[in-house]
Amino acid sequence: MTTTTETPTPLHYPFTELPAAGCVTPITDGIGWIRMPLPFALDHINLWLLDDGDALTAIDTGFGLDPIKAHWSSILDADPRPLSRVILTHCHPDHLGLASWLTARNGGSLWMTQGEYFGGHALWHQLPGYSVPDMIRQFRSHGLDEVRLAALTERGNGYRRGVPEMPSSYHRLFDGDHIRIGRHSWQVIVGFGHSPEHASLYCEELGILISGDMLLPRISTNISVFAAIPDDDPLGWFLDSLRRISHLPDNTLVLPSHGKPFRGIRSRVGQLIEHHRERCAALSAECDTPRSAGDLLSTLFTRELDTHQVMFAMGEAIAHMNHLEKLGELRKEEGDDGVIRFIKTR
Repeated sequence: MTTTTETPTPLHYPFTELPAAGCVTPITDGIGWIRMPLPFALDHINLWLLDDGDALTAIDTGFGLDPIKAHWSSILDADPRPLSRVILTHCHPDHLGLASWLTARNGGSLWMTQGEYFGGHALWHQLPGYSVPDMIRQFRSHGLDEVRLAALTERGNGYRRGVPEMPSSYHRLFDGDHIRIGRHSWQVIVGFGHSPEHASLYCEELGILISGDMLLPRISTNISVFAAIPDDDPLGWFLDSLRRISHLPDNTLVLPSHGKPFRGIRSRVGQLIEHHRERCAALSAECDTPRSAGDLLSTLFTRELDTHQVMFAMGEAIAHMNHLEKLGELRKEEGDDGVIRFIKTR
């Protein structure tokens, strides 16, 4: 992996036009940009279709809805080559949702890391530590109010709504693997914090990073703590993963899962590190007296949150509090009411 010590360059967006849904916009040498709709406030996901010689390779699949299937059918019917391989960056529904359907369509293979494969199955099958009841117990222990807890309970397993079917087999990816796609070699870069074992793809020859959700140009990737790993530090893992990505050449073209393709990796990594530093400082400032993650939701998120957003917001609040505890700035204590609160250590 090439490194650079040059001064970071500002973010630059070389593509001003967005692809229409169900259409493919050429990026460069055998890479097509597909923009699919999402049924959330975050209203789109970018997918990538790569020339693989006599076949096609897709990077991520979109949310598991019939209109997305129709868009895919239109795209694939327009090219005589089969979709022989689907590579997933990670297991979240907007990325994995149609993996089973797409691979079955042409008898293609599915490639992903083991952490994402089992992480997806844990959420889909509601295994211990990844189920809605366990999430509710976790959020209650961190001080979320009963009204919001009831709404999350009623919402149920949202994961299955986006992933109609989980794949039963896959080709396992490892960090550092090199995948030949058409005329080019792509290196797998595994990152942590946003999902169990997120795979980004880097082609040194083309100067392109398909970043998935690990590096986004406008928004900060969600970092959450699951009930299965209540004391872990996914924010710390995420920041370490960002620093690793920042060693790529700064003129690398980043193809993110949300937002426009951009250049300026080091500037964006610096912005995200500073963003989380500021969030941690704001939370720590509130903890002269014991405060729960639920108490501090409005410190992290000043806007109104719908039920879907509350789930991510609570996971992220807990992640920041855990990170501050790991740094030694806060300590955790459990009250007689069973609620976990954090207070400054100095």
